[in-house]
Amino acid sequence: MKDTITRQPLIHDDFLLQNKYAKILYHEHAKGMPIIDYHNHLSPEQLANDTIFENTTQAWLNGDHYKYRALRTLGIDEKYVTGDASDEEKFIKWGQTVPYTMRNPLYHWTHMELARYFDIHEILTAKNAKKIYGETSSKLQSKQYSCRELISKMNVELLCTTEDPTDTLEHHQKLVQSDFTTKVSTAFRPDKSIMMQSEGYNTYIDLLETVSESSIRSYEQLCSALESRIQYFHENGCRLSDHGLTNIFATDFTQKEVAVIFEKRRTGKQVSEMEAAKFQSALLLFCSEQYHKLGWVQQFHLGALRNNNSRMFKRLGPDTGWDSIGDYPQAQNLSKFLDRLDSKDKLAKTILYNLNPNDNAIFAAMIGNFNDGSIKGKVQWGSGWWFLDQKNGIEEQVKTLSNMGMLSCFVGMLTDSRSFLSFPRHEYFRRILCNLFGKDIQNGELPNDMDWIGKIIEDICYNNAKEYFNF
Repeated sequence: MKDTITRQPLIHDDFLLQNKYAKILYHEHAKGMPIIDYHNHLSPEQLANDTIFENTTQAWLNGDHYKYRALRTLGIDEKYVTGDASDEEKFIKWGQTVPYTMRNPLYHWTHMELARYFDIHEILTAKNAKKIYGETSSKLQSKQYSCRELISKMNVELLCTTEDPTDTLEHHQKLVQSDFTTKVSTAFRPDKSIMMQSEGYNTYIDLLETVSESSIRSYEQLCSALESRIQYFHENGCRLSDHGLTNIFATDFTQKEVAVIFEKRRTGKQVSEMEAAKFQSALLLFCSEQYHKLGWVQQFHLGALRNNNSRMFKRLGPDTGWDSIGDYPQAQNLSKFLDRLDSKDKLAKTILYNLNPNDNAIFAAMIGNFNDGSIKGKVQWGSGWWFLDQKNGIEEQVKTLSNMGMLSCFVGMLTDSRSFLSFPRHEYFRRILCNLFGKDIQNGELPNDMDWIGKIIEDICYNNAKEYFNF
């Protein structure tokens, strides 16, 4: 007689929790903590309008470059990825793909999102994709699954979107006047004003002129325009900046050199790599000094090699799944940049994110150079980002930070997502974190002091971020 095996769902109460200590830490300390999602790319317009999605593909697949890459790798035609196939056809292709994503974080994320938002505990496959598409789409079409309700379901206290200096922030203003209980703020991202070698640079500066209601023909005028936009963002509740760069710019420069370089580019001439480096170093330093003056937190996402596939980039544009990890040098420029600010006592609270896992120890060690005792965890090494926000990447980030810094001061996880269904990633992080502590307790490497370790877990999941961002 064959043994009868009772199969529990993949996503169950003790998912990823491998011993009793981990279970206590998660269920009694981590699970109930509110979420502060301090960096994402959600649409403020959809939040302001409390958009109701027509179907699951619009809410879950559209714009998700993680899923795009998986679909293409399996050999799914672009018609079913970003093309003109129907939304139902696209979802069915995703259902066909999911069983092949085992050991990729998409497998866990997919089933956590189905469980948490839709109470669906089936494994998504080609066989049930049509049924699940119908069931989830039907729910999403109701008011109980609007953008704001999806956020509220996950106990999100605060979320922070990411906007360009030219943004009017009209949608954030509308949200302030709404009855939405989750606080929605923004992060100031001025990279387009810094990356002067980009093809559309002067067109962008023309737009910045219009929005700032000023002429920008000189470097001094550019700084003045950016300062006015920073002040405008501040008046509208912004307390963070964000930069997505290959690496930090810290080339030596003089103000006279920078003025000449900007005038040269503004008149339509090309600039050399060295000229661009001087300009970028100057303007990044200027912006960071403004962040410090206003008490903001500055974030730097470093190391992405973007738009690798030129053929598909021309066809589909950026952020459609053609980016990867770069191997740029990081340590020396990062040290020089932070020291320039610190030497003038103008170093704002700072979070550094690396995309190349080879840089983990570099970033973990670097933050200790500039934590000067003035603020708890003033300079942070951010959570595993993009290609590193999976189980192994999270574990390695936590372990390296533990070894070289103070994990107890860490401000925790974020989604960095464009999807309103991505918030179970906080749960994913919390389960992984609790399991690491639980294993250490079981191994006798940490004391069985659940009250104290529980407090540290609560701090990492919520309290540290609450204190650090101080909205």
